[in-house]
Amino acid sequence: MRSWRRCLDLAGVRPAGLRADYTTAARYLRRREPVLYGVVRLQSPGGFLPHALTGASMLGFTDDVCDTGTPGERLRQLDAWTGHVTRALDTGDSHHPLLRAFVHSAEAAALPRKWFDSYLAGTRIDLEFPGFADEADYQRYIDTLTWPGIMLSTGLTPHLVPDDAFAASCRLVADACQRTDLLTDLAEDLAEGRLALPLTDLERHGVSPSDLERGRPTRGVRALVLATADRARATLLEAGRVVGEVPVEFRPLVRVLLGLYHHRLDTIGAMGAEIVRRPVRDDPVECLRLVADSRREPLALGLSA
Repeated sequence: MRSWRRCLDLAGVRPAGLRADYTTAARYLRRREPVLYGVVRLQSPGGFLPHALTGASMLGFTDDVCDTGTPGERLRQLDAWTGHVTRALDTGDSHHPLLRAFVHSAEAAALPRKWFDSYLAGTRIDLEFPGFADEADYQRYIDTLTWPGIMLSTGLTPHLVPDDAFAASCRLVADACQRTDLLTDLAEDLAEGRLALPLTDLERHGVSPSDLERGRPTRGVRALVLATADRARATLLEAGRVVGEVPVEFRPLVRVLLGLYHHRLDTIGAMGAEIVRRPVRDDPVECLRLVADSRREPLALGLSA
């Protein structure tokens, strides 16, 4: 495996202090999400690896800020963090090592400021998540939070198409991954009193919120789960176009990340209504196969070469 020092050199990260900042971000992600860290570490081009890790770390850290304490405490923590991020973007500097590294990566990739502002605003709204009345509510959530969030990581990737076209492909990725996450996290969300499936989808299949809250694996719940998974799959297949929009050396990383969501949808399909009783877990053996297969062109996931 390439040394971390060599990857920092290839990324043009020269000052000792900045190298330490990137190392802090990488260690944070390794502790928080070891599987994601391992995939990115193995599959990213050396010169992109520090940027990829710091982008993922930025999202993870922001999520952690919003994940502890009472609603009021979380809001105050997010406001403080938003202030740190805004000052870092305005001045190019910060007291926080993760922010210093991320601002450097964002500047190197010429990532538009709008993605930061939209993501932080969307995160604030998400703290008082009201649920989705219908598909339009869900799509607004994608535009407000999920899409800007994915642009803070995926948007750092060099691409072969105009920025707007690449961003549109990333929105498909955001939609597909978010809808899949609604299913993989359904049992845990319900246990916390959070129902994230659009209410009109429940009505269409004759499912009541109490059916889900009580973990009842009825035929209607199964139909709801499979229809939601089918919709996520269709969007994920369309999102596969993003593979051809990045340079060849970046395609294994994109393939394996998309492939992970295909794997999760396969698991959801096998579990059916049981996902209201227990969360969906990744199969470590299947994840290793995805990593091994990701360098083969094309991967048999409906993804373009």
